[in-house]
Amino acid sequence: MAKAPLLPFRPGRGGARQGAGRKPKGLQAGVSHAARAPLAPRHPVHVTIKLQAHLPRLRRRDEYAALRAAFVAAHSAQGHGAKGTVAVFRLCHFAILNDHIHLLVEARNRQSLSRGLQGLLVRIARALNRLWQRHGKVFADRYHDHILQSPRETRNALKHVLQNARHHAAKGRMVDATAPIDRFSSAPWFDGFRQTIRVRGLEAIVRPVVNPETWLLRVGWRRHGLLDVWAGVSG
Repeated sequence: MAKAPLLPFRPGRGGARQGAGRKPKGLQAGVSHAARAPLAPRHPVHVTIKLQAHLPRLRRRDEYAALRAAFVAAHSAQGHGAKGTVAVFRLCHFAILNDHIHLLVEARNRQSLSRGLQGLLVRIARALNRLWQRHGKVFADRYHDHILQSPRETRNALKHVLQNARHHAAKGRMVDATAPIDRFSSAPWFDGFRQTIRVRGLEAIVRPVVNPETWLLRVGWRRHGLLDVWAGVSG
């Protein structure tokens, strides 16, 4: 009796195959949903938050005012413990671009970081939706975070955040960065520039950031030199 001919295997629904799995949100894949690394309180964190597509730009006066108010409210909500203990989450530096935000923050641990950012992002989303007279999601996906573990890495993060607008302007991304420091960042309150820069009217604005308490973000990064207000991100 002749054997039946072998037929080519037809792809079914099971097994790993190209194109399988969860599809990315939007045109590009979002932040990985894998478990995040543990966080020690001595390490600051660089956080990047991206907006949904087709929303108004953030580098405008009213949007910036709404964001600053959300930053201040988040600090007020943190408060201090009964014996003067520090807040479990601190926003120390920020930079606002047209469609994303950079933050340098500190937290006691991963849980404190997650809860602190969640509260901050809720405040930001509510403030922007109220300003834009809309409802719905504001942020594109989970935030991206990078734990800073050395003085040089921390200095690089400070430079990237505080001078990020100049980097975007150099690439033609519709960002005005002609001033020595970016007014849409925490640079006006930063004391780590080589040059002395005075910002007119700054005393009338409630400070939207708090002083860092980690050694890396407060002192350690200075081992590699203060920042130059005229340098670009790659300089």
